[in-house]
Amino acid sequence: MLIIKNGRVVDPASGLDARRDILITDDKIAALDEKIEKAGAEIFDATNLVVAPGFIDLHVHLREPGQESAETIATGTQAAAAGGFTAVACMPNTQPVNDNPLITRYILRQAEVADCVRVYPIGAATKDSAGEQLAEIESMRAVGIVAVSDDGNPIWNARILRRVMEYCLALGIPVIDHPEDPQLSAGGMMHEGEWSIRLGLRGIPAVSEEVAVSRDLLLARLTGARLHLAHLSTAGALAMVRRAKQEGTSVTCEVTPHHFTLTDEAVQSYDTRFKMKPPLRTADDVAALIAGLADGTVDAIATDHAPHTVTAKQVDFDSAPFGVIGLETALGLALTRLYHTGKISLLRLVELFSTNPARILGVEGGALTVGAPADITIFDPEKKWTYCAEAGASKSRNSPFDAWELRGAPVATLVSGRFIFKRS
Repeated sequence: MLIIKNGRVVDPASGLDARRDILITDDKIAALDEKIEKAGAEIFDATNLVVAPGFIDLHVHLREPGQESAETIATGTQAAAAGGFTAVACMPNTQPVNDNPLITRYILRQAEVADCVRVYPIGAATKDSAGEQLAEIESMRAVGIVAVSDDGNPIWNARILRRVMEYCLALGIPVIDHPEDPQLSAGGMMHEGEWSIRLGLRGIPAVSEEVAVSRDLLLARLTGARLHLAHLSTAGALAMVRRAKQEGTSVTCEVTPHHFTLTDEAVQSYDTRFKMKPPLRTADDVAALIAGLADGTVDAIATDHAPHTVTAKQVDFDSAPFGVIGLETALGLALTRLYHTGKISLLRLVELFSTNPARILGVEGGALTVGAPADITIFDPEKKWTYCAEAGASKSRNSPFDAWELRGAPVATLVSGRFIFKRS
């Protein structure tokens, strides 16, 4: 039995933002009241801390099976816990690709062994994520996938994507697409614009994302499927999503901390930690994304945590793989850049990290409800700290935020009422 006392409970599902105690018994939330006393209960004093429904990251890469040198399910979930996440949804670009129930079961078994945060596998939409034949979606759904995606391989064959959407509509799961026209972006290393010209690097134009978003929205309207757009990065793409929502299209979208924090100017050092896809965009794009986070157009903050080995990134910019890690810095960046600057409220921040991701994936969580599993994120919105990638729980170090000073940090992470992380 555990009582979390004196915390500022922020629960967007009920609209609650007030001081409350929470009683946890038998791995579940047993009571939530202004004052709770129980003889013999363990006490966690949350004075001056925020107590929220457990954070869920919609978009991570755990690399297992096949790329364990960069990350494992054990290390990736430890990094998630250290970042305040109680659950993650892992992309299927493993080796082999998670396109059949055998791989899905393997991921779930490894998550059980790791015994840390909840892991929700996302299955490949097509076999080997090649965009040609549908994967074993129904069989994977039966054993535990919560969505489908070909992740970094956009499903550019519109006929195939339409079939995937129709199939997933019947199964009641969302289709997550990486919006990119591979012909327009082919060979690009960073955002196409002033800085790519200055640096002599091949560019990825904003229109490569916007053409894909437009196509995806039309197919979602045609099929009625639930479309989720990963890591939006341009003002134009976000404007299309805003309009589609107003017109009734079933679409949600996410934005990453690196895309609402950094611009393409950061690439001038040729540091490969600033190489990701979609690439860092312009200051105008960043402003548009922040506006979308504030006004409700953006549904979730997701990290796109993409670990790589040190040697993989220690090459010239052209040769380096795309991707950055982000599980341990996401909350700190959101508090520093969004909450403390007055862009969003704490209620909205928790909605982006918890309530909405649970709704999008159709999984438990996202609310502090009596009888629900006690998945809880506790954080200090004022704590000042410096992120050190070398000391992180992730196996990888490819963070663009190494040595950044942040304001706000996770203090404790509970899954089913059990502490899986406490900040020392």
